[in-house]
Amino acid sequence: MNFFRYCFFAFTVLSVVVLVILYNSRLSPPKSYEKQNSSSERYLRIAACNHVLEDKSIFLWKETLSSLLGSVSCQDYLVQNHYITSPLSEEEVSFPLAYVMVIHKEFYTFERLFRAIYMPQNVYCVHVDKKAPAEFKESVWQLLSCFQNAFIASKVESVVYAGISRLQADLNCLKDLVTSEVPWKYVINTCGQDFPLKTNREIVQYLKGFKGKNITPGVLPPGHAIKRTKYVYREHIGKSGSFVKNTNILKSPPPHQLTIYFGTAYVALTREFANFVLYDKRAIDLLQWSKDTYSPDEHFWVTLNRIPGVPGSMPNASWTGNLRAVKWIDMEDRHGGCHGHYVHGICIYGNGDLKWLVNSPSLFANKFELNTYPLTVECLELRLRERTLNQSETAIQPSWYF
Repeated sequence: MNFFRYCFFAFTVLSVVVLVILYNSRLSPPKSYEKQNSSSERYLRIAACNHVLEDKSIFLWKETLSSLLGSVSCQDYLVQNHYITSPLSEEEVSFPLAYVMVIHKEFYTFERLFRAIYMPQNVYCVHVDKKAPAEFKESVWQLLSCFQNAFIASKVESVVYAGISRLQADLNCLKDLVTSEVPWKYVINTCGQDFPLKTNREIVQYLKGFKGKNITPGVLPPGHAIKRTKYVYREHIGKSGSFVKNTNILKSPPPHQLTIYFGTAYVALTREFANFVLYDKRAIDLLQWSKDTYSPDEHFWVTLNRIPGVPGSMPNASWTGNLRAVKWIDMEDRHGGCHGHYVHGICIYGNGDLKWLVNSPSLFANKFELNTYPLTVECLELRLRERTLNQSETAIQPSWYF
């Protein structure tokens, strides 16, 4: 018995070593294969991910797969990069989703996010920061040109962290999406460093459970957040960077005697509520009032969704809705610490965070960096695709398997 255990351990270690050699050799993206005849490469990837999930990681995965974008035709790109090109169930066809994706850097991370959430029945609006490098913009345009149901926002902003431009970027995409012929039921906003933890079908089933209610987690503003709407803030863009500055000038009261709430910037909204946000006077006036506040995307959605009688409103909701898994630096006693590193107080997930992510009930997690921690993204992507295809009710194309 001990001999067999030793052999299994030796084989696992050998597999991991071979995997490191393969990835350090910069292999081209894996070729498609039949599920019944899995490649050794796929086995090695699964073995490596399982090894990490069991807290037995003994190596660093420093290289990642390069993109085929631009080197092959769109048709070959979709096949060789394993995009799902047909709906997987009638349930998903009858409940299409819309996505807002606000991005500004790290194209390869965005490419993985886009592939992970892509389904042909959905629709995708991508807002590319006006300040982003030309090469980044060109890569995004080239990617989206391969899809009829994905496009760049018709109007783009120079986005400033915690400024009104960040909210306006979402709204620009929202305005494009409400004119889409795709009969989407909910719109979900994301950023380029998000990654899904649930399959499209699981997301659909979760949203259906809210029965037409908007998901805008939030509460009355805690003490540290009150100043965000109490004083006037200004966006600044210069050679030294972009930022929002407090002028210490008191703001006027909010319009329509609205009670300002505080919550997450990431939401799931019905199409009816999206139209309300864009065209109702209360929403328009709140947007105007919010233009000189700090991080208005963290009060705009949640405040409007607390108004009784608006489409899909939840006046008495609190932090309802597991939309995002985030490890904040000041909440380590709850999540056990970050195994990657912190940026702006938010964990960039490392390999040691995989188990926590896999066990999370949230639909998405934030944040990821493919170039820094490629194994984290690879393992989540692999598990997600396996579960996605296992849930399929339609014939699966061999190229859909990684």
